Amino acid sequence: MMPFAGGIDANPNATLLFSIAAAAIYALALELTRLARSAAKTLAVALLAALAVMQGGPLLLVAALALSAAGDAFLSRDGEKAFLGGLASFLVAHVAYIALFLEVGGGIGLLAAEPWRGAVALAMAVFVVLMLAALWRRVGPSLRIPIAVYVAAILAMGISALTTFYAWVIAGAVLFMASDGLLAAERFLLAAISPHRVWMRYAVWVLYYAAQLAITLGFLLS
Repeated sequence: MMPFAGGIDANPNATLLFSIAAAAIYALALELTRLARSAAKTLAVALLAALAVMQGGPLLLVAALALSAAGDAFLSRDGEKAFLGGLASFLVAHVAYIALFLEVGGGIGLLAAEPWRGAVALAMAVFVVLMLAALWRRVGPSLRIPIAVYVAAILAMGISALTTFYAWVIAGAVLFMASDGLLAAERFLLAAISPHRVWMRYAVWVLYYAAQLAITLGFLLS
């Protein structure tokens, strides 16, 4: 059963399936060239942006997904400049998500009115503070401020998602934060020869794509 009307032949459903296929190819087809894997990684979320356009999704959702796809393209390359380019792209994507979630949400007051929301927000804050403290000692001076700004943005994204009434959007925000936490740990905290790098790279991608998919469907199917 497909999520959108028209069955598997309908453009929205076909686009969703192609997006999922691209995500799977990136995760599993390790024998592909770097260029092919980079294209698959970028295409997976770019197709979610296209799906949001087809279904008349919010412009801010489209913008956040498109910026995320640009960030994926940067992060598929090596080097500090590419990393900073990806960081900047995702930073602006998070700003778009924050604006979107606050626009459709019930306001920050929900965090106090419904204790579970406040508890999750507190857990998010503790998580990012601990992560930033660990990273601060391990990254170079040139990366400290950009990473601190990004960490603040993703925390704001997570908390703003908690003001919405879409369970999938909240779940997506939590998955996004988990993915970024694993990515930071894999890049900066693990030893270069750590055996954990392999599974963490898979987990980062699975959590990240699931996050983007959950947020997208949370809006388009609501």
